[in-house]
Amino acid sequence: MSPLMERLGVKYPLFQGGMAWVADGKLAASVSEAGGLGIIGSGHAPASWVKEQIDIAKSLTDKAFGVNVMLLSPFVEQVIDVIVDAKVALVTTGAGDPSRYLERLQQNGTIVMPVVPSVAMAKRMAKDGVDGVIAEGMESGGHIGSITTMALVPQVVDAVDIPVVAAGGIADGRGVAAALSLGAIGVQMGTRFLTSTSSRIHQNYKDAVIKAKDVDTLVTGLYVGHAARVLKNPMSRNFLKLEKKIALSDTTDFSAVEELGNGSLRKAVLEGDREHGSFMAGEIAGLVKREESSEDIVEDVMRQAKEILAGSKMAALLTGQVDVQAQA
Repeated sequence: MSPLMERLGVKYPLFQGGMAWVADGKLAASVSEAGGLGIIGSGHAPASWVKEQIDIAKSLTDKAFGVNVMLLSPFVEQVIDVIVDAKVALVTTGAGDPSRYLERLQQNGTIVMPVVPSVAMAKRMAKDGVDGVIAEGMESGGHIGSITTMALVPQVVDAVDIPVVAAGGIADGRGVAAALSLGAIGVQMGTRFLTSTSSRIHQNYKDAVIKAKDVDTLVTGLYVGHAARVLKNPMSRNFLKLEKKIALSDTTDFSAVEELGNGSLRKAVLEGDREHGSFMAGEIAGLVKREESSEDIVEDVMRQAKEILAGSKMAALLTGQVDVQAQA
């Protein structure tokens, strides 16, 4: 276990992704109780909601948990105030530069780890003094960069001298073992926890993830500069078709696309709207087969990772002493 994970007091080096509209206090607490580190997704929610979810998490677990802060949120200043008052163990950040809040959070004992999509951003964050970074590949659900996890993680590990957590396309112990082999100190998983029994999302959303195959996601927003990976459905197909049409026209007015996307994640999470909802999920959704408790998810993932990393199996594969096809 790395010093950073030991500081957090987790049993396993596994973070739950701070998914906006999805990751509330109940889900975060269930993952922390299971030995990982749960993270509340603040998204664009007001500070009062974030405080409520922190209070819920504290009522359900005495273990550490974190909050993901969207730095473009209009409520970010108040959310930071709530986090400081609550002495949250970890803050992950997205959509912006956390440097203006760094000193205040760290002096309060909070570990700060931005989510980064590139080596350049990782180096910039390391220079600013963050405690670590989460290198997230484009396989992940929600807003994404353009580099795959397999390519991104080792390059970030080599480029910075701070801890790196791997994210994107990880949903089982094989992904954990691969990430650790690439030099990461742990992993962050989001899509697998969508179907946790502690997840608040609508049953239609859970069913869509469970039914998904490897090719059942697409990326919207490439033409408007806000790429996001979602499951294929009428809404995502219409969104992609409309933005392509606008991009090929003489106008640069993407307001119609923005209008189509407004509130679509909420419609998916709370209403399970198959026609108009945005069902964010990673490419790894094809590995998610059922609803399980967070405890069962964490234990299953880490059991498999331990078996792979035990040494004998990997060494045997490398020396040709194990039939690779038999291990598949």
